[in-house]
Amino acid sequence: MEEDKKIPYFLLGLGLGVAVGILFAPKSGEETRQLLKSKTDEGKEYVKRRTNAVLHDAEELVERGKRTMERQKEQIVSAVEAGRQAYRESVATPPAPAPTADDLIEGV
Repeated sequence: MEEDKKIPYFLLGLGLGVAVGILFAPKSGEETRQLLKSKTDEGKEYVKRRTNAVLHDAEELVERGKRTMERQKEQIVSAVEAGRQAYRESVATPPAPAPTADDLIEGV
């Protein structure tokens, strides 16, 4: 609530600061406008470069994520296939017969 009361004063101060800065600028109005335009253009170029850099970095991260997911997928598919193969082999190989009572007595 208290912050809401400070905003108009901040805006008033900002406006007065800009007005005083323009009035007391050591350059003519045309030079000041050219300087402001130049700085604005520089700011636009900076934002454009940073945006492109961020987009490029994001694209690289997405590609790295895709490659990682593909590797994980391949590993999971390999593990599942190895499990299937082990199951098939265990089903195909009959278990060793259990020893009979005679076999146990002979061993003693």
